[in-house]
Amino acid sequence: MVPRKTEIRRPRPQPGRGNRPRVGPLTGRLSDVPHLDVDALIADHNVRIIVCCGSGGVGKTTTSAALALRAAERGRKAVVLTIDPARRLAQSMGLTELDNRPRPVAGVDTSRGGSLDAMMLDMKRTFDEVVESHATPAKAAQILGNPFYQALSSSFAGTQEYMAMEKLGQLYAEALRSDRWDLIVVDTPPSRSALDFLDAPERLSSFLDGRLIRLLLAPAKGPARLFSAGMAVVTNTISKVLGGQMLRDVQTFVAAFDTLFGGFRARAESTYRVLKHKQTAFVVVASPDADALREAAFFVERLAEEEMPMAGLVLNRVTPPAAQGISAQAALAAAERLGDDDTVTAALLRLHADRLGRINTERGLRRRFAAAHPAVSTATVAALPTDVHDLVSLRTIGDSMAA
Repeated sequence: MVPRKTEIRRPRPQPGRGNRPRVGPLTGRLSDVPHLDVDALIADHNVRIIVCCGSGGVGKTTTSAALALRAAERGRKAVVLTIDPARRLAQSMGLTELDNRPRPVAGVDTSRGGSLDAMMLDMKRTFDEVVESHATPAKAAQILGNPFYQALSSSFAGTQEYMAMEKLGQLYAEALRSDRWDLIVVDTPPSRSALDFLDAPERLSSFLDGRLIRLLLAPAKGPARLFSAGMAVVTNTISKVLGGQMLRDVQTFVAAFDTLFGGFRARAESTYRVLKHKQTAFVVVASPDADALREAAFFVERLAEEEMPMAGLVLNRVTPPAAQGISAQAALAAAERLGDDDTVTAALLRLHADRLGRINTERGLRRRFAAAHPAVSTATVAALPTDVHDLVSLRTIGDSMAA
């Protein structure tokens, strides 16, 4: 029999389904927002895992790398796990290669006894490692060579998030066995929803426990006389939909993979318990725009609902304050008066007005977030004029976070 599904967590509100976060009026003052003390966080040796989470495109990868670098140069033995397939982490750390194996980062100041390793999740390789380590050699070869497994391990929805959890569990176990690392920094996968990372184990578990999987497994488990007529009808129907060869591949995979089902659930539950422990700190990453802060609000509420330890919010790419002087309205009016007489000055005045407008918009969004979540500690990172491409840039981000 396939083991009964284990519930990892209770249902919770979903974005866009009538359970929107409470948004307060524009009454909060940004000066009253508690500051996220990044240096105190990374100096706390009771914190062994920092999880950077948030919606896609908000700078989770660079935030993770900057936190890990700052921690290493302040004495922590850190490893950063990125899920970013764009390889920006490798480039910013001066690595020509970044793969599923932790590699030391050169150029890090180790005078305080720290060190820094970096790696990028290889989803399929991690899945293969799980199979190879938890199945007999013959069974592993049968699974790894199965066409359905190859599709599942490469492209099944949620596999990347689940394998990130698997790799985190592996790194944590190695850190407990040795003194190689005392801090793991995790860059969660880029997803449509910031909630996918926590939900992935349950989704994969649900798939492995699904009715179709149990149905396909049943002929190999039960007496043939119970399935001969009924199963013939079912398999013929499925065969017409999937194709005969694919159905045989799925049945072969399910029969071979059956002994590993329980292990997947057990490891997911174990890693989930680690994430809820006080040795873990969640850092929600956002940019100062409406969609990103809405996702951040959902994640803050989800973490609170799950009673998970949240350190605070890192707000990336904040427009630096403009010099005091001419207002946006006055700048636009002056640009209109200049017209074609001084196009350069007029363009600069319009840029100044645009910047002031962007600053006011960002402040309004930040006040809304602060009014709805007044207890969330926040660190801001000023927008850089160039892309992050080396350790110097990562140090600049770290300095900005800690300022």
